[in-house]
Amino acid sequence: MEGEIEKKAAAMAEEEVGKKVSADGDVSLKELSKKLNDFAKERDWEQYHSPRNLLLAMIAEVGELSELFMWKGEVRKGLADWDEAEKEHLGEELSDVLLYLIRLSDICGVDLGDAATRKIVKNAVKYPAPSKEA
Repeated sequence: MEGEIEKKAAAMAEEEVGKKVSADGDVSLKELSKKLNDFAKERDWEQYHSPRNLLLAMIAEVGELSELFMWKGEVRKGLADWDEAEKEHLGEELSDVLLYLIRLSDICGVDLGDAATRKIVKNAVKYPAPSKEA
């Protein structure tokens, strides 16, 4: 049964990715937001998507993400020591965290892309790059 679910999920994902990927290959936060909203509506899950519930679910997913790095010591950039199954699992857990974050921001009425852009500007002012004077 589990193998069938994985095959169906992979086929659905390939179909969806093919439909919604923009010309440069990136999927926007707004596209993901719409997919999440539609997904919740189709299953009547909106009733469970309170800010608190979404935050707690996201924290649980961060815990699962953390487990992948536990006891590995310092992990090199690019994950050269990880096998493909570990990298795939990492992608799944990172995706879980991202999707809950997007859904939480939507339910709270926060434009995540705009907020992140403003935060980068704010950090640039707070932490200016060293000047390149000779």
